[in-house]
Amino acid sequence: MSETDKKLTLSEQAQEILRIAEQHGVEQNFFFLTTFKRYQVQINILIDLEASIKRDGALVTKEYVKGRGNVYVHPAITEYNRTSQAANQTVQTLMKIITTMREDDGGKDGAKELLDFLRGGKQG
Repeated sequence: MSETDKKLTLSEQAQEILRIAEQHGVEQNFFFLTTFKRYQVQINILIDLEASIKRDGALVTKEYVKGRGNVYVHPAITEYNRTSQAANQTVQTLMKIITTMREDDGGKDGAKELLDFLRGGKQG
């Protein structure tokens, strides 16, 4: 298996995005940086919520005063769906920022390389 065939972990992918950004001076863009950091936080929240759902199952029981239990959908599922939707919107914003930077930069390779990587294209 060659180095380019190796699947990158989420952390490695984040580091690669930052490496490409630094290589082209993009990491200094406030909107890119804050949006990318927000996206990383959202991904970590999703990982934690997914672990909770896997650990507890999709249904949870809530007991009331008289000891009767009612079965509910795990509340983490709702939060997972909300956070997924927010993360999807954040990554769309990130792509728009990079596209705008590319247009503002006269189509130089930095933004193109980032977009290619985010779209699953060539790495490094």
